[in-house]
Amino acid sequence: MAKKKTAEVKKKKPSGIRRFFRIVFRVILILFVSSLLYVVVCKWVLPPVTMTQLGGLFGGYGLKRSYVSYGDISRNVKLAAIASEDQLFPEHGGFDWKAIDKSLNNPHHKKRVPAGGGASTISQQTAKNVFLWQGSGWGRYVRKAPEFYFTQLIEWTWGKRRIMDVYLNVIEMGPGIFGIEAASQKYFHKHAKNLTRGEAAMIIACLPNPKEYTVVPMSAKVRWRTAHILEQMDNLEGDEDVEAVIKTP
Repeated sequence: MAKKKTAEVKKKKPSGIRRFFRIVFRVILILFVSSLLYVVVCKWVLPPVTMTQLGGLFGGYGLKRSYVSYGDISRNVKLAAIASEDQLFPEHGGFDWKAIDKSLNNPHHKKRVPAGGGASTISQQTAKNVFLWQGSGWGRYVRKAPEFYFTQLIEWTWGKRRIMDVYLNVIEMGPGIFGIEAASQKYFHKHAKNLTRGEAAMIIACLPNPKEYTVVPMSAKVRWRTAHILEQMDNLEGDEDVEAVIKTP
């Protein structure tokens, strides 16, 4: 009898393993399909809320935001974002490696430089801000695989102008201040479409660390970065690929 029971247990084990892998497969499939559908929806609808925004809310910073259309964002802001965060944004596929090589070997791209200081591209930052979470340490490494996935997905489905549109509407631009319209109203009491070149550069200058790099009053870091961004904006002004991204619809 003992031998028969042992044999029965052995027969059941493979069935249990198969059920486990079926469940894992279904969970992965559901996550994949739901994430794909959400990315497609966000091609036309701005995200109702992001994990970063919820983090600001529950972290005691509040949640100030006001989504606006791409046409209601000053071209100065778009140019400043590219000049500061990712000068190869108009041409890369979400990551810099191919575009960097191209820029080094093609004189047409000699004025452009990669995302400053090895930072993430605008596409990566958008994927992280919309679909994932912030933070460093081990969480940063756990985030890398889904960040790669979402970055490629939005590059394939949204296009550059939509990525820039979502980026400027959801990214944190001060403690609890999300998006360029909320930042513009907070710092300069005007709509984002009316921001001057200098004002746009000042706001974008806080992006590496918006909780510490204050726009008003202007921190030393923001002052230094603003001057650098304005210089880079002059370099990129009139570039055909850049203009295709920042022009008003």
